[in-house]
Amino acid sequence: MVKGTAVVTGAGSGIGKCAAQALLRAGWNTVFCGRRKAPLEAAVQEVTDAQAKGLAVSCDVSVAEQVDELFKTTVETFGRIDLLFNNAGMGAKAAPIDEIPVESWQQVVGVNLTGSFLCARAAFGIMRRQSPMGGRIINNGSISAHAPRPGSVPYTTTKHAITGLTKTLALDGRAYNIACGQIDIGNALTEMAAPMASGIQQADGRMAVEAVMDVERVAEAVVYMAGQPLDANVLFMTVMATKMPFVGRG
Repeated sequence: MVKGTAVVTGAGSGIGKCAAQALLRAGWNTVFCGRRKAPLEAAVQEVTDAQAKGLAVSCDVSVAEQVDELFKTTVETFGRIDLLFNNAGMGAKAAPIDEIPVESWQQVVGVNLTGSFLCARAAFGIMRRQSPMGGRIINNGSISAHAPRPGSVPYTTTKHAITGLTKTLALDGRAYNIACGQIDIGNALTEMAAPMASGIQQADGRMAVEAVMDVERVAEAVVYMAGQPLDANVLFMTVMATKMPFVGRG
């Protein structure tokens, strides 16, 4: 039985790919969204035990017209939208703020924050007007929504802002049966997190290897959050490598 229709951004690799595939296996019609069509199509085809239908749609989430087209295509294909996993994101080279090019700042903000706003805006508008009304939005916050890494002004700023987006959508969505929650992820082993296993700068300036976890743990958490009835909401969930240096001093 199909559980609903999900849209996952940044689904061509990493957390987005793993989560989208897990949703597809769990019975969600799932739209795999990303900039490049080929990796998206490959990700859909890798799921040979799908309990629903997968669709690859190329989209730059920082461009409003492309986002509108993404959600139009989703509704035309599946009839409604029940879940958005706002996952697409990027970082920038670590540097003090005065060495960060303005263009890098704008690019990170464009994808991480403006992209999340545009996708949430489109999904919210559809969810409040469809019948039956409602749906769920899950934002990818990151451990950086709580504490920064050295030299990470653009990325950390956007992730703190995502927390504000989550709280406001959770409030504004009440009238329309729209739930919104946030998953904050620490050191899931993806291409982006690969440096953790070889050594990354710490708050005291040292380079140190950090513990990582299988990205499948994140996908399982997203499927759990997605599967709650709309009268329940996981507002914030932190999924992290147990031994990573997040809690404590340093």
